[in-house]
Formats: sequence, structure tokens, C-alpha cells
Amino acid sequence: MHDHTNTTTLPVTTPESGAPAASARLRPDPGRGAPQGAGRARRWLALAVLMLPVLLVAVDNTVLSFALPAIARDLAPTAAQQLWIIDAYPLVLAALLVSMGSAGDRWGRRRMLLIGSVGFALVSIAAAFAPTAELLIAARAGLGFFGAMLMPSTLSLLRSVFTDREERRLAIAIWASGFAAGAALGPIVGGVLLEHFAWGSVFLLAVPVLIPLVVLLPLLIPESRDPAPGPIDLVSILLSFAAMGAVVFGIKHLATEGLDLLGVACILVGAAAGVWFVRRQLRARVPMLDMRLFRIGAFGGGVIVNLLSVVALVGFLYFVSQHLQLVVGLSPVMAGLALVPGLVTMIAAGLAVVPLSRRIRARILVPAALAVSAAGYVVVALTAGGGIAGVAIAFVLLGLGIGMAETVSNEMILSTAPPAKAGAASAVSETAYELGAVLGTALLGSILAAWYRTNLEVPEALSVAQADAARETLAGAVNVAETVPAEASAALLSSAAHAFDGGVVVTSILGVVLMVAAGVVAALTLNDARGDASE
Repeated sequence: MHDHTNTTTLPVTTPESGAPAASARLRPDPGRGAPQGAGRARRWLALAVLMLPVLLVAVDNTVLSFALPAIARDLAPTAAQQLWIIDAYPLVLAALLVSMGSAGDRWGRRRMLLIGSVGFALVSIAAAFAPTAELLIAARAGLGFFGAMLMPSTLSLLRSVFTDREERRLAIAIWASGFAAGAALGPIVGGVLLEHFAWGSVFLLAVPVLIPLVVLLPLLIPESRDPAPGPIDLVSILLSFAAMGAVVFGIKHLATEGLDLLGVACILVGAAAGVWFVRRQLRARVPMLDMRLFRIGAFGGGVIVNLLSVVALVGFLYFVSQHLQLVVGLSPVMAGLALVPGLVTMIAAGLAVVPLSRRIRARILVPAALAVSAAGYVVVALTAGGGIAGVAIAFVLLGLGIGMAETVSNEMILSTAPPAKAGAASAVSETAYELGAVLGTALLGSILAAWYRTNLEVPEALSVAQADAARETLAGAVNVAETVPAEASAALLSSAAHAFDGGVVVTSILGVVLMVAAGVVAALTLNDARGDASE
């Protein structure tokens, strides 16, 4: 199999001329520490620049959670459209990450970052002014397309830039904290913007974030590409789309329409496409995604931990944002501020776990962290229907566990994969993040929507159209309540809040199951006794 990462050449700039000198290989040097002085400062500046797309992509995964009520009032999407507004972006992003990583190997990773940045900014402007739910979904899919160009280079560069494992652990902790911080910052940033501007402002946020990236990227990071890339595998690209798209659509359809042949058939078709994709990768001489990496226990276990953790995190943000605004009645800013303690805890935990990971084995540390996250979901289940305190405490516990677990699991993914597979390993890790974001809303969001619709009791005073709108979403019920007599309005709001919070209890129980399952996987697979595979 072609060693695409180890053969990558980067131009070296000479101090005298500032011009690219002869190509030189970037190789880990386990016997030496990382270079000091200006080289070290340049590495950390490069990491800071590469963190901009990480933050932006992570923010975009969750920023709509708090903008969703405003969008629902303005564009009146159906329950299925509401979920697609959230999921179109991470679905396309996850489906294209490996493909865009391959394109970066072929045409240049820095070039793909620049193209993705410009395209992302332009489509963000289009999304901000989308007049219908259908056009907003299309814009979100476009953001996923360009977002997939932004991500693949970020984590893979950590392996080549930070060759010292201790330094790399800190860099990965910052990367993981950036992704987690972006996911949690989404609702907070969205809340502040929505307090003063229309919902389209959450999309315009991308423009000022990406301008520094476009300016500084060519100055700090040289072009990098594979001199002998593998062929573009169009069939594998289509199979990855079919697998993820069909499964997610099937889940959404079953949640909105009930058990029927179409929903089951979509899930079966997606599963078949996934099996075909795996078999094709195993037979390919130069696969898009090297499935053999999953034979490394700590690698596969780390990916599963990331996947389940993001499902739990994004699922939590999806329902808690609606609960705080539409049930508790907080403004977007106050609802976002209620999550600040959990955000700070998540970032601090991701950084604080670095010294702990040198003393405590991952198979002990990660399950313990995930047990704390499971306790957070238990708090949600016990305090459903309550106020701010229960939500804040739950998010602190959830953030504490996930912040620690994701830092350790990401470091395990990169360290246990062979050096030649660092690029493929990073693509798998990022795909797990995005797939988790999809499933967080598709699975937990669909279950919540189904429970809400089944248990909502509509007052008899409502017309058929009003009753249908109230059953679609919680925001729909709030909108209807504003147009009916006071008695019917109070009854509808009470029933809607009760039905929604009942669904929150169900999804919280599932969140506990996810965290426990991730902890079991971590205990069985994250055996780092052999140390860094590259060493």
C-alpha cells in the first residue's frame, strides 16, 4: 500500500533568502525532543491558525440549536425539515471528509484549505438570507461540502508537525478542546447574536473567522501534497454517501412517520452500502479509507469513544436549547449563559487530563471520565421539567467527562496508528466526530420528536391546521399558543412542555446507555502498554 503520509514532502524555507529550498522529508525523531526557538514558536502559531477551521466547523455543528426556535417561527419548517436543517451540514461534511482528504493529498492540502475557506464564507452569506426552509437546507449542505475541505488537514498535521509525544499530547489536547469548545460555544454565540440580530447572523459569523485563515495560512504553513497519490475512487465516494444518507433518512422517516417499509428499507440499503464500502476498501490497493487501521484495538476503540461522546454531546445541546428557551422561557443570551460553566469545564478538563494521561492508563482514565458524563445525563433525567440549575449541573458533568475522554482517545488514535497512516487516522477521527454530530440529532432528536408528537394532548378549541402545527414541533406549539384564547393557550403550552420534557427523559436514558457503552469499549480496547507506535 502506498505510504502517502511518510512520503509527503514539504518545501523548506532557508533563513537567508526566505525562499523554498530543496524538498525535505518530515520524519518523527523519537530520539530527540522537538526543535526549540523560532521553529517551536512557528509550530504553535501554525496550530493557532489551524484551530480557526476547527472552531468554525464545531460551532456550525451546534450553533443552530439555539437559532432553531427563531428559524421555526420565521420559516415554519416541518419536524423533518427542522431536523434536516440541523443535519444536512454534518451529514455532507462527514460523507466527504475522506474524499476531500484524498483530494488534498492530490492537489495540495493548503490549497484545499483556502478553497474551502472562501467557499464556506460565500455559502454562509447565502444561508443567512435563505427565504425558505428548503433553501436553508440546501445552503447547509453546501456548507458541509466546503467544510469537508477545511477539516482533513488539521489533525493530520499534528502528527508531522509535533514529533515529540509530550508536545503532541498538548497540541492534541488543544485541538480536542477547540472542537469541544466550538460545539459548546455554538449555542452561546448563537444566543448573543439572536438577542440583537436576526437568525441569519449565526451564519455570517463565518466571514470574520475565515479572513485571518486566508491571510495567515500561506505565510505560516507551506504547501503539502502526496507526490504519488492514489486514484480518485468515485464508487467509494458514492457508497459513503449512500450509506450515511440512507441510514439517517431512514431514522428520520421512522421518527416522523412511524414504522413502515420505506424507513426500514432505507436503513437496510444504507447498511448494505456500508458493507460494500468496507469490502471495497479492503480490496483496494490504495483505499480511500484504510479499514485495516481498525485492527489496532486502541485505534478502533478511540474512534468509537469519539463517536459516542459526540452523539451524547450534540444530542444534549439539541434538546436543552429548546427546553431553556421554549419551556423555561429564557432569552437566547440567558439560555446560552446557562451553559457557560459546562463549556469552561469541558475546556479545562481537556487540558488538565494531559498530565494525568502520563500516569494513569487510558483504559482506566477514559471509562472513569465517561462515568462522570453518564452521571450528567442521570441529572437531566431526574430534573427534567425543572429550571436552569439542573441543566447547568448536568452540562458541567457531561463536559468534564467528554473533555477528558476525547483528548485521551484522540491521542491514542494518532499514537497507535503507524506513522505512515497518520493522514488516514486523522480522517477517520474527524469522520467519527461528524458522524456523531449527525446521529446526535438524527437519533436522539428523532426519538424526542416522536415522543413529543405521540404524547401531546391538543385542546379541542384548536382547528385542524393549528393542531397539526402544534404536533410538528415544540416551536410550532408555542407559535399556535400565541394565536388562540388564553385558556386554550395555557392548556397547549402545559401539554407541550410535559410532552417535550417526557421525551427528554427518554433521550437522557439513552444518553446514559451511550456513555456506559463507550466506557466499556474504552476499558476493553484502550491498552497503551506498548506506548507510541511511532516510537
